[in-house]
Amino acid sequence: MTDTPAAQTKDKPWLIRTYAGHSTAKASNALYRGNLAKGQTGLSVAFDLPTQTGYDSDHILARGEVGKVGVPVCHLGDMRTLFDQIPLEQMNTSMTINATAPWLLALYIAVAEEQGADVSKLQGTVQNDLIKEYLSRGTYICPPKPSLKMIGDVAEYCYKNVPKWNPMNVCSYHLQEAGATPEQELAFALATAIAVLDELKPRVPAEDFPRLAGRISFFVNAGIRFVTEMCKMRAFVDLWDEILQERYGVEDPKFRRFRYGVQVNSLGLTEQQPENNVYRILIEMLAVTLSKKARARAVQLPAWNEALGLPRPWDQQWSMRMQQIMAYETDLLEYDDLFDNNPAVDRKVAELKEGARAELANLGSMGGAIESIEYMKSRLVDSNADRLNRIEKQETVVVGVNRWTEGEASPLVGEDGGIMVVDPAVEQEQIARLNEWRDERDSAAVEAALAGLREAASNGQNVMEASIAAAKAGVTTGEWAGEMRKIYGEYRGPTGVSKSVSNKTEGLDDIRDAVNAVSDKLGRRMRFLVGKPGLDGHSNGAEQIAFRARDCGMEIDYEGIRLTPTELVRAAQENEVHVVGLSILSGSHIPLVEDMMAQMRDAGLGHIPVIVGGIIPDEDAKRLLEMGVAKVYTPKDFELNTIMMDIVTLVDPKSIAAE
Repeated sequence: MTDTPAAQTKDKPWLIRTYAGHSTAKASNALYRGNLAKGQTGLSVAFDLPTQTGYDSDHILARGEVGKVGVPVCHLGDMRTLFDQIPLEQMNTSMTINATAPWLLALYIAVAEEQGADVSKLQGTVQNDLIKEYLSRGTYICPPKPSLKMIGDVAEYCYKNVPKWNPMNVCSYHLQEAGATPEQELAFALATAIAVLDELKPRVPAEDFPRLAGRISFFVNAGIRFVTEMCKMRAFVDLWDEILQERYGVEDPKFRRFRYGVQVNSLGLTEQQPENNVYRILIEMLAVTLSKKARARAVQLPAWNEALGLPRPWDQQWSMRMQQIMAYETDLLEYDDLFDNNPAVDRKVAELKEGARAELANLGSMGGAIESIEYMKSRLVDSNADRLNRIEKQETVVVGVNRWTEGEASPLVGEDGGIMVVDPAVEQEQIARLNEWRDERDSAAVEAALAGLREAASNGQNVMEASIAAAKAGVTTGEWAGEMRKIYGEYRGPTGVSKSVSNKTEGLDDIRDAVNAVSDKLGRRMRFLVGKPGLDGHSNGAEQIAFRARDCGMEIDYEGIRLTPTELVRAAQENEVHVVGLSILSGSHIPLVEDMMAQMRDAGLGHIPVIVGGIIPDEDAKRLLEMGVAKVYTPKDFELNTIMMDIVTLVDPKSIAAE
């Protein structure tokens, strides 16, 4: 006899991906082809921060960022190299790109046409979710309303020309990374989807709207509380079905299916005892694979060492093997949903849906997602502060971080630090290739294409056709985004850090007394500048430092993300700050801090202590201290009150005199 039910057909596995891209298009292409040969069944492309935010590799804000968190793509030549020998008509490609999504899709289509592909057969996804960028990730370019219009442009174009493509991936992943509760994650993501569907409905005939709605997909986070996370996914399925049927009148069930891909939670991966992350990743994957009703269509897993830096090919392979073992060695895909009619699961799903509906109604009363951005941002900062407080007080246990911290050194972290390091020469080589591309292209064709792009954007037309023409003419990423900035304007997002002090005084009295004492010695309130130089938009850490410092009684200057060292030095000088804190999580800390420290000295501010936080290997931390940085903090330094006391000590005139 067999264990497999006779009437049950085995399900197909989900798409197996790894999120990958680094250094150069050529190096990333080799990585993709290698992963596909190892059994990966789809591609998930990571772009570097200049590409994500619409800057060419030689822009001042791109300094130190080129090729660090993804692959630089400045023009058609880079995209051509990226997919060399990869037949796009046969591939399912996910591109994690938002503000420049129309442009990167245009480049992808242009390369597919060069390969001779039937564009109507292309399959894949552009993330294309700008609303979560304002709330969490920070790679926005234009203000919300024109950004929503461009999301609609991509969806409308794909519906007509690339019908198998998912034109928009509502991304709740980063909401959880920014501290969202499950109810907030459900509500904020669904509110985003509603805003997009409202934008799309007038663009197509009524009879075609259900098919277009059916192409909207989601990209979701799965955290360590895997039962809650599994219930969250079942709640997503029910709520999405409910919204499409009741709000939009979509009757065909096949167009109401909740289709999603997932990356399990990177926020919970620890620098301490990093080998434990292997178990965390596996447990989190269970949340999106065990329940057939809520099973992901595509899964990509982080590597065990992502809290340390850029994973190596072997690390990515290990995570891919985890998926393959689950999909092919276990009997998971042979059974119906294991959780149907489970009373505990049903209760939790009902509870999550009730909370999400209440939050959705609240957002609706404010006018929807676009009008509620500042409210949602502040709610995420508050929720993240609560999360960190629970970890600090050990109400939330994190093994190896706040409990069972003693242990053997990880044998997985060798002489290379357990990570891959991008060669600093990559940036100059990329810039040289960019200049060569500009020199060899037809300038008249470029100008004509840019004029067509300006005309389409200015007249409110769909920008996709003009973008594809621009891609073929040799326009660069920075030039395309520059036109969007000119026509639609540039956005400066809310910081989420209010001017008021919270009422949560527990454990802060001693620090507040110390801040008051130092302020008395200084003759004015102690002032702390928190800044994010470069293009890294992960502002969670900086926001929590600013949030806690304000609670401790310090005057805070925090102007959000995407600042040059020059702008930060000017702010330090004009505001007469006593200490500067820099947050950099993109791996570009060495060149950015080196520039910052030189400019501080040139401005006569060399006496002001500078602290730096980020994902910083030990060797890099030593280099930063040699540059004159006073303190370096990494994810293992999770006790914010300890950091606050360090800052007070650095500023204390008595401590300075003792040095």
